[in-house]
Amino acid sequence: MMRRALAGLVLACGLAASGAAPAQEVLEKRVFEGGAYQTRGGATIANLRIGYQTMGRLNAEGTNAILICHFFSGNSHAFGRLSANGPAGYWDAIIGPGKPIDTDKYFVVSADTLVNVNVPDATTVTTGPASINPDTGRPYALTFPVVSMRDFVESQKRLLDSLGVKRLALVAGPSNGGLQSIEWAAAYPGFIERVMPVIAADIDAWMQGWLDLWESPIRLDPNWAEGNYYGPGREPPLRGLAEAWKIVTLHARDRLWAKQYDRRVPEGQDPARRIGDRFAIERWLDDAAAARARTSDANSFLYMVRANQLFLNEYPSFTAALAGGPARWLVVSAPTDRVFLADGVRDFIETLRGAGKQVETAELSGPLGHLNGVVGMGPVGDRVRAFLAQ
Repeated sequence: MMRRALAGLVLACGLAASGAAPAQEVLEKRVFEGGAYQTRGGATIANLRIGYQTMGRLNAEGTNAILICHFFSGNSHAFGRLSANGPAGYWDAIIGPGKPIDTDKYFVVSADTLVNVNVPDATTVTTGPASINPDTGRPYALTFPVVSMRDFVESQKRLLDSLGVKRLALVAGPSNGGLQSIEWAAAYPGFIERVMPVIAADIDAWMQGWLDLWESPIRLDPNWAEGNYYGPGREPPLRGLAEAWKIVTLHARDRLWAKQYDRRVPEGQDPARRIGDRFAIERWLDDAAAARARTSDANSFLYMVRANQLFLNEYPSFTAALAGGPARWLVVSAPTDRVFLADGVRDFIETLRGAGKQVETAELSGPLGHLNGVVGMGPVGDRVRAFLAQ
């Protein structure tokens, strides 16, 4: 039950099985030391550190690279295995030798973002509010600078420069990773040949409001203590963080998935007689979210929300941001996505076409709604392969 709960979380969980063939390579997780970094807001981070993984070889010209950006609750583990018996990466169905994103042809890179939520996870390396401020010797907490989606891009650009990448054949990713792909296209149009945002569209005011709902339980937890919960004798706001993950977890799934819990009541529970008893869907969400809260950091969740709310914030409009981007796009959506709704995706595609872009589309089916873009990419593998071959 716990494994199932973990596999079902948030804008997805990299532990979920995708139905792909076993990963063919055990990869080394590396750490990029980026030195001092000035955020787009003008603040300075003393030492930028992010984890990353690669597969394949960079050609002599530095032009066969592909960047995979991860979803809200994910990290760099998009492909391969990090240990012999460990889980495969969330997009392992389409990335690897001979697969649609063929690592016999391409050098594929994926990196942990700044303010990554998975701070307790040993395979995640990130710089954020839980990092030590060298000026104080204590965690930054809320003194850490606000970072935007563009800051994710700039830290990744530093990494790619250090690896010798001169051009990206493709930038892609699901959800938050799709947003990063769009931000990349706006920031570095001449550096990128193709863009493949998956289960992503504009962050408008409606979605900004949803993001505020995601994080609000954290701020209401007394243990959050205005972000100052690190250190001996202090308890992290696990209750508020779990409630936040509950909202995201259900938001990221579809009604078809939830039908398995219709009218079900756990053994020993009687919600018709006792107000404190739970329905099966409530119990599942409680267990899944509590497990996820123990493997994440509340302040980092808040900062990740803000980075999403600041999507393309340096441009006067979504249309203006996309006007100068790369010409070739494959937009992959899920019709049952409850996060990025179908009408928002249509508006996104129309904006791209209005800007003269060559836009192809593909749709993902399955019962998982938004999560189909993380764990269900296998069926569109041929479309991805053809897109790269053009």
